[in-house]
Amino acid sequence: MGISVNNVSKNFGNFQAVDQVSVEIKTGSLVALLGPSGSGKSTLLRLIAGLELPDSGKVYLTGRDATYQSVQDRKIGFVFQHYALFKHLTIRQNIAFGLEINKQPKNRIKNRVEELLELVQLNGLGDRYPSQLSGGQRQRVALARALAVEPQVLLLDEPFGALDAKVRKDLRIWLRHLHDTVHVTTVFVTHDQEEAMEVSDELVVMNKGRVEQVGSAAELYDNPATPFVMSFIGPVNVLPSNAPIFKRAGYRPEHPNVFLRPHDVQIELVPDNDTSLAIVNRVIHLGWEIQAELMLEDDHTFTVNLTREEFNRLTLKSGQRVYVKPKEVKSFAPQYVEV
Repeated sequence: MGISVNNVSKNFGNFQAVDQVSVEIKTGSLVALLGPSGSGKSTLLRLIAGLELPDSGKVYLTGRDATYQSVQDRKIGFVFQHYALFKHLTIRQNIAFGLEINKQPKNRIKNRVEELLELVQLNGLGDRYPSQLSGGQRQRVALARALAVEPQVLLLDEPFGALDAKVRKDLRIWLRHLHDTVHVTTVFVTHDQEEAMEVSDELVVMNKGRVEQVGSAAELYDNPATPFVMSFIGPVNVLPSNAPIFKRAGYRPEHPNVFLRPHDVQIELVPDNDTSLAIVNRVIHLGWEIQAELMLEDDHTFTVNLTREEFNRLTLKSGQRVYVKPKEVKSFAPQYVEV
């Protein structure tokens, strides 16, 4: 089932949560709604689900106007951040709940539940209660319950937000594999850029109720349309366009602020005509990479990310003098500047 959101707006009192948003989600795709708190992503998800009604605009499901259609008639599965499992029911009974409400035959319910227990890798745990499972396992039960009624769309609202980093990482991989197995059109809300980039086919970046840009992770990272997208998708340094580091390297940015990715800086131990002097303020070991905080002669500070091989070649330490030049920079027209 494809989803089409056309010029949808939603206000809560004086607060405009969604402002004339239009989004197209292809059938069978996995799309992330990505943005900071208050950007409108969860409200947009609830509008698609029918849990909220828009003040204006239309929501279409497979070409049909579903703007005022009931939640039940939309054939949508919804998974919240906090599981919402029935504590007094076993895992099997939780998964079977929607099928029983729909008065499905007992034999079909039994077969479907066993099929889903295997799909979410919880074989042998069907007779346990939610309190006897880990957080990651409970979230998989919630997903199985949502899939039990064979929804045409699966909506996930910060599904891994309450879990620790290691479990979130494991579930991201699992969710991608699950989607590739069931091929249900899936939309999930997250504020975690890495999560969105790792799992989704396409990202919808939202800010202050509006869509800033839509595209694949590579498209948004390499070709951001606005400073907000540039700063939200991956780390970035923002420096003034008249900083000597740009002039000496031959860059002449057109706009006041220049955006420089931490991995787009070259560090050398010997100066040449197009490098600028910098002092190493701090070196941070992040395991798989090294982050160095540098200060330029004009007192502007910025960070540089290095591979372990680059760091070993340079052997950086606090107080060391090095010479730097940007490898690639981006600047944006003033009317877009909002960081």
